[in-house]
Amino acid sequence: MSVGEHEAGRPAERASGAGARTESRADVAVVGGGPIGLASAWRAAQRGLRVTVLDAGEPGAWLVAAGMLAPVAEADHAEQELLGLGLRAAAGFAAFCAELAEASGRDPGHRPTGTLVVARDRDDAEELERRLAVRTGLGLEATRLLPTRARRAEPALAPTVRLALELPGDHSVDPRRLVAALAEAVERAGGTVRPHAPVRGLAVDGDRVRGVVLRDGTEIAAGTVLVAAGAASGRLEGLPPGAAVPVRPVKGQVLRLRDPRGPGLIERTVRTPDAYLVPREDGRYVLGATMEERGWDTAPTAGGVFELLRDIGEVVPGISELEIEELLAGLRPATPDNLPAIGRGALDGLVWATGHHRNGILLSGLTGELAAAVLCGEPLPHWAAAADPARFAQVRT
Repeated sequence: MSVGEHEAGRPAERASGAGARTESRADVAVVGGGPIGLASAWRAAQRGLRVTVLDAGEPGAWLVAAGMLAPVAEADHAEQELLGLGLRAAAGFAAFCAELAEASGRDPGHRPTGTLVVARDRDDAEELERRLAVRTGLGLEATRLLPTRARRAEPALAPTVRLALELPGDHSVDPRRLVAALAEAVERAGGTVRPHAPVRGLAVDGDRVRGVVLRDGTEIAAGTVLVAAGAASGRLEGLPPGAAVPVRPVKGQVLRLRDPRGPGLIERTVRTPDAYLVPREDGRYVLGATMEERGWDTAPTAGGVFELLRDIGEVVPGISELEIEELLAGLRPATPDNLPAIGRGALDGLVWATGHHRNGILLSGLTGELAAAVLCGEPLPHWAAAADPARFAQVRT
């Protein structure tokens, strides 16, 4: 049943339990105020649904993310479904940002400057040759650059660089500006964004989700609940066994750097097989990111910082002169197959938009459109079938 078929105007039910209180009913309650939840809420509000976004007010993975729009740099034969989603999202991202800027009055910070993947040594060069062959086989754009051409493209590269791949289709966006623009767009479209409203769990009656329960016990009734809570999606209370999507946290550490002389050290995103450096237009840079299976640990470590500085410092030695503004660690939401979960859940009134792992920023616009369509009773298109949460229906978490 679609959201539009629910009786959105009927009196809200009372939450069970002493002292519980129930707030007015929304068509859709979105759990999560990051780019996925906000993009979904914006598209749903554009379709005429009454949407309330519940933002925990705690740092999400988007706050740490560098914002690379890099399906080509991440491409691999083993992840064809993810590659397909990423390429489709990247192809529409510039238009998504342009529409968002007009709707919100804010610039999301899209930079169509491309990516340079560089080799530090012989082993890296062999890996780049392999990646070039993969991309050529997939029909993706990539240009092999010898050291002289690579340094001509980015003069800050070290003279020891062995080889580079130029990927003009891999862009970047500033996630913090993107989220601010999306929040404004939701409000302007008639939705509500509630900051500092952490959700403890879902309110469930039998095989139907009737709303959400906040940490303070308040229940918010809703015709449908969209779970877009990132790594926390798998920890929500109230779901019966087998109804949750298995999402685990994957730790990533990043450094946010600033050049006191202003922008210009690099124009493109520069990547090695192990790290990346993403420029902002104001002379700031994001250096990341580690991949650590550490559970819910978000403490930055000296070892993680050392690895990042070492890996990029070998190819862009000028980073040693940059000032450190922030050292952050975030938790990416990963599923067992690294694909997101977008679509209807095992219970009536439950929709998922989570598990985007390393691709949450890239897939935000595409996920928003898919989630809004599902909220309106439409099926997932065939090209997004691999993201259907039904693939986890028998998984016990």
